[in-house]
Amino acid sequence: MAKRIPPAMNAVPDGASHGRWYRDACGAAFAMELVGERWTLPIVREMMLGPRRFNGLRAALPGLSAKVLTERLGSLEASGIVRRLILPPPASVQAYALTEWGLGLEPVMQELGRWAVRSPGHDPMLPLTPVAFMLSLRTMLVPERIGDLALRVLFEVGTARFIGTLGQGELRVEPAGADMAVSDLRFAAETATDFLPVFYGKRSVEEAGGRLSVEGDEVLAKRFIGLFALPAKLG
Repeated sequence: MAKRIPPAMNAVPDGASHGRWYRDACGAAFAMELVGERWTLPIVREMMLGPRRFNGLRAALPGLSAKVLTERLGSLEASGIVRRLILPPPASVQAYALTEWGLGLEPVMQELGRWAVRSPGHDPMLPLTPVAFMLSLRTMLVPERIGDLALRVLFEVGTARFIGTLGQGELRVEPAGADMAVSDLRFAAETATDFLPVFYGKRSVEEAGGRLSVEGDEVLAKRFIGLFALPAKLG
């Protein structure tokens, strides 16, 4: 089990100081004071599927400087959204993870995502991290289409591997270890962007340029891909 590192005793909970920006009792305004600074939500997103090391967060968000990442992690920790821990052996290094309260941001971010992609200004072909893609699948899943379908799906996005478990009206996602049990389907591509024309554009693998590899029953794969849909654009 990962060992938790207690926050510094002199940490100042800036993020928890309600009113520091807006002087407004509104809960939504307070939420922006907690997670509204630039880069905060992408940092939170990258920890949504499990603990991340500092260098891993920097690699996932190449436009983010080490200084800003340090500041944002400090604010998130002081606010009770993030905690530090030591990963179990053989890693045995410090990492950052969302607290239970921090994990509660996922449905908030899902609603924001569904709302924002309706804008004609949203560009779905911009770079997307592996974690962001996996979370998008959880967000854009249409539960009414699942029916009695239950299966395990392996996703390989570059060097990142995730296992998705579909059932009971949702898609659960977790990082996949090297010894992960055999899955019903396997999807693999070099980047998360390579998945998008197939999963959201509903193109065939060939029409999308053949950059996505699919293994498993073809009918089952098409049925699984059909579970995901983007909201209609405005206008």
